[in-house]
Amino acid sequence: MLYRKMPKNGDKLSILGFGAMRLPVREDRSIDEPRATKQLRYAIDRGVNYVDTAWPYHMGASEPFLGRALADGYREKVRLATKLPTWMVNSREDMDRFLNAQLERLDTDHIDYYMVHGLTGGSWDKMKGFGVTEFLGSAKADGRIINSGFSFHGRGVDFAGIVDDYDWDFCQIQYNFLDEKNQAGTEGLEYAASKGLGVIVMEPLRGGNLADPVPAEVQEIWDEAPVKRSPAEWALRWIWNRPEVTVVLSGMNEESHIEENLRIADEGEPQSLTVTELQLVGRVERKYREIMKAGCTGCRYCMPCPASVDIPGCLEIYNNLYMFRKEMESKMMYATRLAGIVSADDEPHFASQCIKCGKCVDACPQHLPIPDFLEEVVRDLEGADLRARVETAKRMFVRK
Repeated sequence: MLYRKMPKNGDKLSILGFGAMRLPVREDRSIDEPRATKQLRYAIDRGVNYVDTAWPYHMGASEPFLGRALADGYREKVRLATKLPTWMVNSREDMDRFLNAQLERLDTDHIDYYMVHGLTGGSWDKMKGFGVTEFLGSAKADGRIINSGFSFHGRGVDFAGIVDDYDWDFCQIQYNFLDEKNQAGTEGLEYAASKGLGVIVMEPLRGGNLADPVPAEVQEIWDEAPVKRSPAEWALRWIWNRPEVTVVLSGMNEESHIEENLRIADEGEPQSLTVTELQLVGRVERKYREIMKAGCTGCRYCMPCPASVDIPGCLEIYNNLYMFRKEMESKMMYATRLAGIVSADDEPHFASQCIKCGKCVDACPQHLPIPDFLEEVVRDLEGADLRARVETAKRMFVRK
């Protein structure tokens, strides 16, 4: 296992982190605790020392599971990370209530890496209004949290402002070879590192989609490489190639995937890929773009929409549906992200709200027929069961 230092505190963290969002489950969707515990402890025994969870993962069951799984001395072997659920906070008092509950659920007296969860520009302003900076300072002073950070799911244009607005220790961003210009992107990665923040990367495989299934035309490009690697290895090595990255999280739930990721993490040195190898990954990225139904780059020039449609969000999930062919997963993601359940304004942003005013078409640098694409989003991702999916999502993100 390779390790990299957290810039501000010198912590030596394993470059592979264990994400507890996608643990193995039984038929009833509850966590398969014996199997998950064995997997987690095996990874820790092999050198993984960063474990990440959050309040809503596994319908609220992830944190309590980790409290049990990290018994028998395993808690002392890892740095534990979890997050303040911003969408459920309505006062300064809520912050202490959630943190204290998380300490109990995780059966620990401190959180090593505590994040303000899923920030956007709007939700950061909301949390500041509630006193989150005072909360973080107080919780660090009394030892309930050791390092303060934030996870980010907003617009790239808002990222630097959040970085600069508080003395953060670290941040967590979505990053992979398809997301260089999406959300924080490469620009955000480099900016955070330049400010001395450790950077934790989530979704390195886009929820596993960059590893399996791989479109045949993409696999043909991977097969051209002189050094044979799996798609998962290419994707992980591409991220670890960046020296700005501290830890890459993987939501591992198959023993074979854990074994593979551990092996790859023995070789994930920064700047270890050749120019030719990086060019190969670039060709794969462009091929994925060709497969996409809509050529949206996520630049957000089309926003804000007069009808409150989250146009880039709709098109991102629509593209994922056709790139990765996971219909139920895409539909559930659409319901969760676009219903306003975890957004700062608590308002829906569905494609079906489009009024065809045409402002987005005029603003789009790619000159995309956005209203036409939104009609296809409605056809493929909404449907009669949308309300049921929204209600399921709400149950996932409510206080337990």
